[in-house]
Amino acid sequence: MKQKSVKAKRKPAAKAARKAAKKAAKKSATKRVSPIPRGYGTVTPQLTVRGAAEAIDFYKRAFGARELMRMLSPDGTVMHAELRIGDSVFFLGDESPDMGGRSPQALGGATGSLHVYVRNVDAAVKRAVDAGAQVAMAVADMFWGDRYGKLRDPFGHEWGLATHTEDLTPAQQRKRAEEYAKQMGQHG
Repeated sequence: MKQKSVKAKRKPAAKAARKAAKKAAKKSATKRVSPIPRGYGTVTPQLTVRGAAEAIDFYKRAFGARELMRMLSPDGTVMHAELRIGDSVFFLGDESPDMGGRSPQALGGATGSLHVYVRNVDAAVKRAVDAGAQVAMAVADMFWGDRYGKLRDPFGHEWGLATHTEDLTPAQQRKRAEEYAKQMGQHG
């Protein structure tokens, strides 16, 4: 009888252990992975360039970018790289027309631009120009409350750099935009 009693005690313990292991496995299997990796934003720009290794060096010098990773193709070109400027990450890679990736040089110009907020836009623009960027629009105080300038990098991409200088209401921005348009000879 005692033997039966010991067996009876073992069965619930073994059953409880199996149940706990099953629960742990289920919890592990259902553990959610964030759909946005830690340290990345919801929108991540991706640039295609001609000469990605040189572009990475330029972005380090011009904008203080930090290289996070670089993946090379079998032919030695940069298939994918990730860089961080401030709290933002962007991707870049060498052009590969056979895969649909074409640089601004191949397209005859940039199809968009990147906007970067910095502490001192005048100093940031100077640093980028010293590194090889060209001024596309001189730094000026803008009607929307930023001090802003635009650059073209040696790889054909355009960069807007700004320091936010005033908080404006939408009504103030509209009024200033209308005044700006009048100065530029636009009506509307």
